[in-house]
Amino acid sequence: MKSSNVFYLVYGLTLLLGIICIVIVIAWNTWYRGGFAWDGTANMFNWHPLCMVSWFVLYGNAILVYRLPFTWSSSKMILKLVHATLNLAALTLAVFGLLAAFGFHNKMHIPNLYSIHSWVGFAAVILFSLQWLLGFLSFLLSCVPHWLRAAYKDVHEFFGICILAMTIAACLSGINEKLIFVLNSANSSIPYMKLPPEAYVANVLGVILLCFFLTVAWMLYKREWKRPTPYTLALGDSSEPLLSEN
Repeated sequence: MKSSNVFYLVYGLTLLLGIICIVIVIAWNTWYRGGFAWDGTANMFNWHPLCMVSWFVLYGNAILVYRLPFTWSSSKMILKLVHATLNLAALTLAVFGLLAAFGFHNKMHIPNLYSIHSWVGFAAVILFSLQWLLGFLSFLLSCVPHWLRAAYKDVHEFFGICILAMTIAACLSGINEKLIFVLNSANSSIPYMKLPPEAYVANVLGVILLCFFLTVAWMLYKREWKRPTPYTLALGDSSEPLLSEN
């Protein structure tokens, strides 16, 4: 099977897994947690997992923009704008997710940022914000010297992968933390250790999120799926190690 065909199979699987994750988190918070609101109640907090999972899924797809073969003949500036726009939309979702969590905590007089989940998640959002800002300044402003852009490219790619890993860690720890809180409370008829239906739904969400992360990581790892250099494109050979030119 051609490498391009394998790529599209894996990419299609990635898109499907991302959609399933968003559907499951909506269903979980609708069926078991009472739905969504913006009123300081627990229903306000339900926006937090939805926004953060959506951020993670959108971020994963934004990273893959340069991997899509049908974009390799497109203007690099257009791809940069698409990449930046998707990441800005992802950042907006992350900010709304934080506002939902902080708003609920403050209304209920619950401390903020005390768990490992909150530390990793908040750090991921801060780093993601800096990553977007530095990427915008480095790659979208024509006044930036080429040597500086080239020097920052590897750093940008490295932290992009690190932030993605931090985000999946925050998602998985957040799901576990949420289940412990709601299923081990006095209002729960079946504890977490007995695996009630809600626990199955949330655990499946966590597994699919992990699968999504692994497919994205695999697509980033494959050297032949990187965007070709102009020289490689001119030769019509995409089997070489393909380095994106930010």
